Amino acid sequence: MGKDYYKVLNIARSATGEEIKKAYRKLALKYHPDKNKGSKEAEEKFKEVAEAYEALSDPQKREIYDRYGEEGLKGNVGGAGATHFKMPEGFSFSFNIDPNETFRNVFGDEDPFANIFENFGGFGHFPGFSQGGRSRGRGRPGFPAETMEFEDVPFESQQRQDPPIAYDLFVTYEELFSGTNKKMKISRRVLNPDGRTTREEQKILEITVKKGWKEGTKITFAKEGHQSPNKVPADIVFLIKDKPHSLFKRDKDNNLLYTAKITLLDALIGTRLEVKTVSGKVIDFPLNGITNPKSTRVIHGGGLPLPKTPDRTGDLIISFDIEFPSYLPPECKNTLASVLPR
Repeated sequence: MGKDYYKVLNIARSATGEEIKKAYRKLALKYHPDKNKGSKEAEEKFKEVAEAYEALSDPQKREIYDRYGEEGLKGNVGGAGATHFKMPEGFSFSFNIDPNETFRNVFGDEDPFANIFENFGGFGHFPGFSQGGRSRGRGRPGFPAETMEFEDVPFESQQRQDPPIAYDLFVTYEELFSGTNKKMKISRRVLNPDGRTTREEQKILEITVKKGWKEGTKITFAKEGHQSPNKVPADIVFLIKDKPHSLFKRDKDNNLLYTAKITLLDALIGTRLEVKTVSGKVIDFPLNGITNPKSTRVIHGGGLPLPKTPDRTGDLIISFDIEFPSYLPPECKNTLASVLPR
C-alpha cells in the first residue's frame, strides 16, 4: 500500500476536509525549512506532509488512495485488482510535489510566522532574518540565527485577532443601586460550515450589572465579533456609562451629589427639605440655622453601593442654590437694614 498518508498527518481515516487542512498547517509550520535550517530530516518531513495533504485534500484523489493506496495514485495497481481499476479520465497525481507551492496555496497572503516576532518590535532589530519577511530562527537579541530555537506553536495561536469592538452601556443610578440584568442584541458575520463563506447572524448577549459599578467598567465577551476564515474574531466590550439623572450626579467615591434650590428666606431662617433617594426612600431633612451658598449637608448612606463592598454605600451630599429676589420694595429694604448686621 505504500505510505500511510493518514499516519503522516496524524489524523483518523474519517477526518474531514477541515481536519486535514488543520493537521497540514500544524505540521507544515513545525517542519518548515525556515524553522529547521540545515535539517535534511525536517526538509523530507515538510515534503512528505505536503504530499499527504495533496493526496487527501482532493476528494477524487482521496477516494483512489483509500481504495488502492499510493500505488493507485501512481496508476500502477497490479494483480487481481488491476482488472477492476480504471484511472479516471484527466486524473493525474505528481509525486514530485513542490512543498513550498503547497505551503503558499494553503497559507495564502498571511504570514504564519509574523506573530512570533511582533513582540520584539519587528524583524529589522535582530540578526538572522531574511529580507523576504521569513525568519531563519527565533531567540533573544544578539544571538545568531543558528543558535536560536523554535518551539511548536499551534496554528490557532498564530492567527491575528481583530481589535476589540466597544459599545457604551448606559445605566441609571437606580439600576446601579440594586444591580440589574441587561440584554444586548448584536449583529455579526459567522462562518458557514464550509469555513470560507459567512452569513449574518443576530445574537443576544446577557450582561449582569453589579451594584455600584463605576463608569468605565468593562464587560468583555471574548471572540464574539465578526468571523472570517483567517482571523480570530474580535472581542465585544461594553463600557459602563452613567445615564444622566435629573437630580443626582456621582463622584469618584460613589457619593451622590444633589443641589437643592431654596429661597433666601429659607437660607436665613431655616426650612425642611424632602429628598427622594435612588433607593426610592424619601428623607425629611431639616435645615436649621443659616445656610450660606458654600455650605453642604450630608446624608450618610444615601449614595450608591461601593463596588468592592456592595453592602456599604456612599453618601448623599447636598449643596444649595439660593434664590435671591429680583426686586425688593423700599419698605422691605428699610426693614432689612434695621435688622441685619452690616
